[in-house]
Amino acid sequence: MVFNTLKMKYIKNTYPLLQSTQLYCADAGELYLYQPKPQTMAINKLALIRYKTIDECLRNRYRKWTLDALIEKVSSVLYEMEGITSGVSKRTVQMDIQVMRSDKLGYNAPIIVVDKCYYAYSDSEYSIFRAPLNPSDVEKMKEVVFVLKQFNGFRYFEEMSDMIARLENNLYKNIPQGRNYIQLENNRQLKGLEHITPLYQAILHKRPLLIEYKSFKATAAQEQVYYPYLLKEYRNRWFVITRAKKGKLLLTMALDRIVSFQELPKEPFVDYDGIDLDIYYDEVLGVTRTEKDKPQKVLLWIDQYHTPYVQTKPLHHSQHILKNDENGMLVSIDVIVNFELEREILGFGEHMRVVAPRALQTNIQKRLEKAREAYQ
Repeated sequence: MVFNTLKMKYIKNTYPLLQSTQLYCADAGELYLYQPKPQTMAINKLALIRYKTIDECLRNRYRKWTLDALIEKVSSVLYEMEGITSGVSKRTVQMDIQVMRSDKLGYNAPIIVVDKCYYAYSDSEYSIFRAPLNPSDVEKMKEVVFVLKQFNGFRYFEEMSDMIARLENNLYKNIPQGRNYIQLENNRQLKGLEHITPLYQAILHKRPLLIEYKSFKATAAQEQVYYPYLLKEYRNRWFVITRAKKGKLLLTMALDRIVSFQELPKEPFVDYDGIDLDIYYDEVLGVTRTEKDKPQKVLLWIDQYHTPYVQTKPLHHSQHILKNDENGMLVSIDVIVNFELEREILGFGEHMRVVAPRALQTNIQKRLEKAREAYQ
C-alpha cells in the first residue's frame, strides 16, 4: 500500500493523534498491520530490507532455505537495492531471524528449523507484513478510522475514501461500533475542493496551467497561463499560489473562484526563485500578501474577559505579551497588515482595540462605524 506523501504529512502535522499510530491495510477480508507497532528498538533501512528478504524466502515453500542460502539471497538483494558489495555476515542474519521470532517488533514470526538444517515458517500463510491485529492495535485503529473519516468530505482525500470504508468494514465485523469522539471542522459545501488533487499533481510534476479564473470583484472570467507552486489552506478554504506567465509577482488564487483549468504539457515550466515558499506566510495571518509587503509591529489591547483566549491561542507565532493586569492585556505581533488580520480583530468586537499602527486603527474604526450604521 502506497500513501501520498503530502497527504500523510498533512494529516500527521495537523492531527497529533496519528503520530503514534501505524498504517494498516485491508486485504482478502482481513485487517492487517502494515507497519510494525511502536518500536522498542531502532530499525534502519538496511535491516528492513533484510527482514523483508528473509520473509520472502521463508514464504517460498518450493525451496529449502539453509542459513547459507539466506545469507546469499540477502547479500544479493542488498547489492541490487543499495549497491552494497560486502554482503552480510552469518551473525547478522542469525540475529535478524531472532528478532523476527521475538516480540521486539511485534512480528512473533513462527520460524522453525526443519531437519536441523532448513529454515521455514510453520504457518504457510504467515508473513511479517500480514500480522493480525491484537486488541491493542484494534483500539488504536478505531481512533485512526474515526479521524480519517473526517476527511471524506474533501476530494483531496478521495483516493483514501475506499480504503477508509474497507478499514471500517473489516474493523467492525466483530466489534460493536461506538460513537465518534472526535469531530474536525468540515464544510462539505465548499466549492473548488475537486481541484486540489489535479492541482497538486501539476505542482508536483511542474506542469504549467491554463486557468480560467473569476475573482469576486471581476465582472467576467479571465484566462491566462500560470505556473503553480504551492497549495495553501486557511480556515477550511483552499488556495493555489501561482505566477502568471506574463507577470513577475506571486498570485494567490482561491480554488472556489477557479472556473476551469487544463495542463499545458508542451509549455515549459518556469520555477520560482524568489522568497522561500516554506516561510512565505510566516509573517502573515491568512493568505493575503505580496512579495513587496513588509511586516509591521501591531499592538493590540484585549480586555480581561478575552485575555485567556489570546493567551492560550496566540493570534500569531510572533505574539509577545507586553503588559498583563486585572484590566486586560497588551500584546504585540509582527505581521503584514491585511484583510484577514482586520477580520480577526473585528471578530473580537468590543473586547479588542488596536493601539498601533495608526492606519490599522483608523481602518478598524471606520469599519466598526459602518457596522453600527447597518443596525440603525
